[in-house]
Amino acid sequence: MTKRAITVVEGNDRGVPEDENRAQRVERLVAFGRALSDPIRVRMVGMMAEAAASGRGCCGLPDLGVPAGEGDVGICVCEFQDRFVTGQSKVSYHMRKLKDAGLVREEKRGKWSFYSLDHEAVREVLGDTAEQLGTDVGSVANG
Repeated sequence: MTKRAITVVEGNDRGVPEDENRAQRVERLVAFGRALSDPIRVRMVGMMAEAAASGRGCCGLPDLGVPAGEGDVGICVCEFQDRFVTGQSKVSYHMRKLKDAGLVREEKRGKWSFYSLDHEAVREVLGDTAEQLGTDVGSVANG
């Protein structure tokens, strides 16, 4: 009996290797999907988008020692805790998922963390999504 070796062909389903840039964009889309797979994270993103659109910064809880001044941007953990009635560790978990997807920026001020949307990264991932789906973002939005 003759032994035959089994070989594995790497690449996409057509046997043509993906270029590295395209593979990275696909991975970013997967991270984007995972980040938005939880309703709380979707609502957190909405809170940050709303705050940015209104020009509103921090929660303004100086009685808790939150170091927020005029013109500071971002939402502090305490605001997410209050809105979702959850602890700091759960908020941090959700924020880590959003940061891993590259959607959120974190700014440390003392022991406090403030989060805001990375609008440029959001635009890029939405553009990559449209490209992956073979459509124009404008045509989808205008419908």
